Amino acid sequence: MESPDKVHSAQFLQQHLDEVIALLEKQQLEKSLVERSPSTNHELVETVLHNQQQARIQEMFAHLHPADIAHILESLPLDQRKSVWDAIKTSHDGQILLEVSDSVRQTLISGMEAEELATVAGQLDTDEIADLAPDLPKRAMLKILRSLNSKERKHLNAVLAYPEDQVGALMDFGMITIRDDLSLKAVKAYIRNLKKLPSHTDKLFVVDQHDVVKGILPLHRLLTHSPSRQVAEVMVTDYVRFPVDQDAAEAARAFERYALISAPVIDGNGKLQGRLCVDSIMDFIREETDEDLLQQAGVSVEEDLFSSVWKSARNRWGWLLINIVTAFVSTRIIGLFENVILQLVALASLMPIIAATGGNTGNQTSMLIIRSLALGQITSANVRRLIRKELALALLNGILFGLIVGGAVMLLYQDAALAGVMATAMFINLQVAAVVGLSIPLLRHKFGKDPAIGTSVMLTSITDAMGFFILLGLASLFLIHAL
Repeated sequence: MESPDKVHSAQFLQQHLDEVIALLEKQQLEKSLVERSPSTNHELVETVLHNQQQARIQEMFAHLHPADIAHILESLPLDQRKSVWDAIKTSHDGQILLEVSDSVRQTLISGMEAEELATVAGQLDTDEIADLAPDLPKRAMLKILRSLNSKERKHLNAVLAYPEDQVGALMDFGMITIRDDLSLKAVKAYIRNLKKLPSHTDKLFVVDQHDVVKGILPLHRLLTHSPSRQVAEVMVTDYVRFPVDQDAAEAARAFERYALISAPVIDGNGKLQGRLCVDSIMDFIREETDEDLLQQAGVSVEEDLFSSVWKSARNRWGWLLINIVTAFVSTRIIGLFENVILQLVALASLMPIIAATGGNTGNQTSMLIIRSLALGQITSANVRRLIRKELALALLNGILFGLIVGGAVMLLYQDAALAGVMATAMFINLQVAAVVGLSIPLLRHKFGKDPAIGTSVMLTSITDAMGFFILLGLASLFLIHAL
């Protein structure tokens, strides 16, 4: 298998994907030709052909990193994905299952026996098994637990005890601990005897006899200070550590802020429980980002790109139904002002301008709020100031774009009253958009809900409906009686 530090370009992966698809199509053609042939040894020929096909697929994937294999599997339709997975699942370790998305992992695991899953998981560390645990059948999980020693079982239970959005669920146990009364020379000798460092080891954790963390010893200090000095003299006592029950999103921001590679995870008494590494944080951020992007559009994160039509439909129906309901509300608002539109046809072509601009303005505000909430930048101390700032911005934008739209309508229709109504409607709807763009994510966050879910859908619906109502209401008050 190729070294994980080799980064393959998108072009390379696409080329490899095309080669895999071409091979699978060729194999399907060979199979259909055998089935049509007059030979009486169909089963024997098909067995030989199947073994050859498996060998070809294994050869194609033999030198790829698990992350690259995961990318290819995610890009294949379900039937082709199954063919590839059946060929490579015994010759590759469980890292592939860790690399693929949750939805794809479920399709791969669903076709595996409990014994297979136990064998695959047996090649993983306990924290990696914990990542797979939610998708594993109970029977497979029991087999895995029986195969672990007492220490590994304890580590696995420790990770599984925490919700997936807490630091404890992301920690691993590949840390090196030392005492502060050792000399640096003794520490170096100890590390040499280990022969292999855990991945992402940039520091050693200094603990007492009760495993309470007293400090950290960065590797650069170990290498640059005199071997005769003691750990207590050169260790760092002002360091970043994370409680096991701390929010993982807060830990992710700390990793970014302090450029961390690893950090100790402690309990309420300061006792070392594990460590948090940058790879786990990156996976958490990626999953959260993907989930937010999908949920903003009303798509379930569990939907596979190639999942069945029925499953995809069920995943999307919820917000589509909400869209239909809100669309009917908008049409009823328009229906209330049918006479206004009939008497002033220009309103029909101008309504989308008000609605679309309001929707875009509201989305700008809501996306800023959602991002700031995710980064922990909004607090009870500054939320009022933020609201005042956004409302002031809405006033400025409302005046500016109201004048622009009013001026454009005046040039097009030579109607000062219509231009005034359009300018006023634009101004009011931008204020509504700002209020809605602030309110939805802030209220969802206040009540413990994800502020990203459905915000865009609800906001667009509200600004559309209010845009129509404001414009047509003003037109009925100030234009129709003037005709």
